[in-house]
Amino acid sequence: MRKQIFKVVQPLCLALLVAACNLKKAQVEQNNVETAKFAVKNGEITNVSGNREISGIYPHLTTYAHGRANGIYKLGNECGIGALAEWNGKLYMINYAAHRPKGSEHKLYIIDQDKNMQIFEGSIGGTPAARMVHKESNQLLIGPYVIDSTGNVRVIPIKDMEGRLTAIARHLKDPGNMVYYYDMEGMLYEVNVHTLKVNKLFQDPLPGWHGKGGYTSQGKLVLANNGEHASEGRVTHDNDDWESEHYKWMDSWKIEKDNVFGPENLGILAEFDGDNFKVVERRQYTDITTKHGIYAIPNDQSPLWAMGWDNKSVRLKVLDQGEWCTYLLPKATYNNDPPHGWFTEWPRIRSVGNGKMMMDMHGMFFDFPETFSAANTAGIKPMGSHLRYIPDFVNWNGQIVLATDETSIQGNPLAGQPQSNLWFGSYEQLSNWGPASGYGAIWLKEEVSANKLSDQFLISGFDNRIVHFKNHTDKPVKITMEIDINGDNNWTKLKDIDLEAGNYNYYIFDTSLKAEWLRLIPETSSKVTASVHLTDSNLKDASEGKELFSALADIDYSGKVNHAKLYTNKTNFNLSVYNGTIENGQFNKTKELEFTKFNFNFIENITDSTAAEALKMKNIWSEDDASIILNAKNYRLRLPKDNGNYSKIMPSGTARVVREVESERELANIGGTFYELPLFKVGQEPRYKMMRPVSTHGKQISDFNTWNGLLVLSGVKREAKASENVYVSEDGEASLWFGGIDDIWSFGKPIGEGGPWKNSKVKANELSDMYLMTGYDKKALTLKVDKDAEITLLIHINHYLDEPVEYKTFSLKSGETLEHKFPDGFSAHWIQLKANKDCTATAWFVYE
Repeated sequence: MRKQIFKVVQPLCLALLVAACNLKKAQVEQNNVETAKFAVKNGEITNVSGNREISGIYPHLTTYAHGRANGIYKLGNECGIGALAEWNGKLYMINYAAHRPKGSEHKLYIIDQDKNMQIFEGSIGGTPAARMVHKESNQLLIGPYVIDSTGNVRVIPIKDMEGRLTAIARHLKDPGNMVYYYDMEGMLYEVNVHTLKVNKLFQDPLPGWHGKGGYTSQGKLVLANNGEHASEGRVTHDNDDWESEHYKWMDSWKIEKDNVFGPENLGILAEFDGDNFKVVERRQYTDITTKHGIYAIPNDQSPLWAMGWDNKSVRLKVLDQGEWCTYLLPKATYNNDPPHGWFTEWPRIRSVGNGKMMMDMHGMFFDFPETFSAANTAGIKPMGSHLRYIPDFVNWNGQIVLATDETSIQGNPLAGQPQSNLWFGSYEQLSNWGPASGYGAIWLKEEVSANKLSDQFLISGFDNRIVHFKNHTDKPVKITMEIDINGDNNWTKLKDIDLEAGNYNYYIFDTSLKAEWLRLIPETSSKVTASVHLTDSNLKDASEGKELFSALADIDYSGKVNHAKLYTNKTNFNLSVYNGTIENGQFNKTKELEFTKFNFNFIENITDSTAAEALKMKNIWSEDDASIILNAKNYRLRLPKDNGNYSKIMPSGTARVVREVESERELANIGGTFYELPLFKVGQEPRYKMMRPVSTHGKQISDFNTWNGLLVLSGVKREAKASENVYVSEDGEASLWFGGIDDIWSFGKPIGEGGPWKNSKVKANELSDMYLMTGYDKKALTLKVDKDAEITLLIHINHYLDEPVEYKTFSLKSGETLEHKFPDGFSAHWIQLKANKDCTATAWFVYE
């Protein structure tokens, strides 16, 4: 009997012992064994290898504004990865400085299929994002580098071709030997691909600035600028000596100069036939391509696509058989919008393998059919939104690879040096990040002519679709809504909308309606707004990220929590960690640590004196009984509450509120919810009125940061174990969570409740504070007053329309509670209320 028991127990004990050893081994491997390796020559890193992967990110592939092995940063306040290309089975990429037309320390990188990265020793840096494969010579052209079929790299010297190279295109007159290079300042070069001899054709032939796109199709070179120069009172880079020295403004333009300027004339889309230029449209445009992409073919007659935007919408222009057509799409985010064009580098339309193409613009991924033409407009569908700032993407080695512009130090005191990395994953993963929700307008307080067709607006693929109409005149107008069901230019009448003088109305589409495009026709001339909200009905539940974020302490968690303040180092590649606790309403620093770049270990002592910036805390929010109050410089806004305990457990000054997490993009952590904060200019106050909620996390997140291409969160439970996402110090008193920036959607959809009033004394006809509605799902309102009154609910339907519109007036009796459920699919940006008499009122919104 004993032998039988022994036979059972012995292997069980052995198994338990092995399991324990394996657990210990896993923890050791996490902190010690999986060390990235690198080779050094003359103090510069030449090769890097590693296999640590977290949320699709390989930390050893991080790029910097330099290649020094000691990690000491000197110059260059940005290092986005500007271009990706597959060549010879390898992945080639270039990173870029913010404004270095004469070169910099940035590099050309070559990655093999085992993710070993070689840094090209002859790199000359600069601000490049151009790439094209020249078919006849069988060479990859990427930035100033020319790479043959054997991998030999030649470099076009900066002295021969100054500029911030953004596009390379086939030559119109000698395509077998020559190509065009276009740069941000508008210079157009031609280069011999054999000799690399350079000829500058034009210094600055077009209005607008911040050149972006260039592509040859249908016998034309099409060029795009996505911003406007400081002339006409517009904003440009500060202290830009190179530009002020070389920019000649109108004197060098090669177009008719009449009617060039106007309030919406920003950037340009233009044609060049080899001799003359022609303005297609004065709007901000970025990428230009055909279905062949960087593998440009001789005599391409394919439809050509150009992406741009204005205040109203994303603009998709199509050149098909020599004629231009215009299509409008929604914006998921307003980060890209400012007229200077700095924040749009570089949206693309590219192949992602398996016969699919993808479009990325204004924070939204779209399925993009390679068959898209003026005759066949079907197939553009939203995939979802993202926070990552993506200059390029490519299908390589069986995965989609996203380039990123991650950590800059332009107006960002919480990072010591710029850095960016890649993301590797699948097409399906991209569709599982942010919601397929976007916003735009067909008309925006716009003079419309009788019976003139509007541009067509994409409505296909969105769950919820609503159009807000506002008549800005003192005469009635009828508007006919038409839909293109199949994308074949056969239009069907959907409905007539009658708008009385000065009135507002809205129309919610039936969810079962299948159609590609919407257009509008006014019966009489008028001034009208038609603002479109397209929202996702399948927002993430918090359960989706429960396991991923299980190590982070919930707001009501009573155990010990490892808090920290974080800083991306300037004097080495490490992350500075001021470890501590939050007690009695204060952050108490307990240890100074660094988390190492190559070992992923905690080590004692912070060596970077600039890291002390991490301890400086700024708060922009407070709380009353009604809601969270966001205090901007010249106004205040109100946001929903998730949990009333936030201000008690993590009071003002204990948790980081606002931080740049992607270059020129800020995130706010307010009351248990993350919000995206669009900027107008780096270093200035965000455009809070354009904010959108990302996710409600409900955690004790005390700081958040991007480092090594990863999102880093502090606020980990002391008892949490090490894992792929959680790294713990040997004594267990320091721990951090690591993942990708778009992982935070998995915390779950934004939720909350509150309002502008709660038992508040309200003055007659005085508008309440604005209260956020963008991005929330199921919405209901409860109203209560202490005397008979009429309460009018006003909504903000477009970020570029200053005044709200009247949604509905509610008549209430004294002491009565009135409940209003908003229709399914209803969406607005902000709400305000007013009462027709002095009273005490509550207006309580519940977003579930």
